[in-house]
Amino acid sequence: MLNKILLAGFTVLILISNIHAQVPKGMGKSDPEAKKVLDAVSTKFKTFKTMKASFTLKIENASGKVQGTKSGTVMMKGVKYQVSITGQEIFCDGISIWTLDKAAQEVQLSTLDNSSGSITPQKLFTNFYDKDFLFYLNPEIKREGKTYQVVELTPIDKTKPFFKLVLEVDKSSKVIMSTRVFEKSGNRYLYAINSFSTNASIADDAFVYSAKKYPGVELIDLR
Repeated sequence: MLNKILLAGFTVLILISNIHAQVPKGMGKSDPEAKKVLDAVSTKFKTFKTMKASFTLKIENASGKVQGTKSGTVMMKGVKYQVSITGQEIFCDGISIWTLDKAAQEVQLSTLDNSSGSITPQKLFTNFYDKDFLFYLNPEIKREGKTYQVVELTPIDKTKPFFKLVLEVDKSSKVIMSTRVFEKSGNRYLYAINSFSTNASIADDAFVYSAKKYPGVELIDLR
């Protein structure tokens, strides 16, 4: 469960793209002002050829007590991505996905699923949110000399393990700087960007798992 929330939560921290809410009747409507903010984030992100960022993941219980903190990095280039977080690495070259569990000394290999009925990493990086969330604009907040626009998203599908996401968007740069995921179990996951750079040269092999770099790791082929 944590791995799924990690991927979904961190992805929204980076990008929300092509938001055109089309929701079932009776579900309410999204805030057009919130859509303007998310559209601006999407437009800005599409100008980046590549992206690198470092982030912190903080896990809290329902009372707000910190249960753990992890740090990580992410690189993106088109549909390719590589995520590294304490104890785990995920590689995707646009076709295959390798999920490395360092403690277990195993890597799972699967195929990127682009079928319309599934939630794939590729969709998460493109238009996953266009039909699946209602979104609202909350009051702006100011912190350390910067102004952040706050957007709250609620999933239309009530079977999802979380009931709310709260994004903080840097009003000046139009980049999502933090995401807070509220899980139904009471746990909360806070993803915060520490550093962010764009358009650096990244070789394609950075998004492919290399067995030579991880000797002794068992490959589990799920294709």
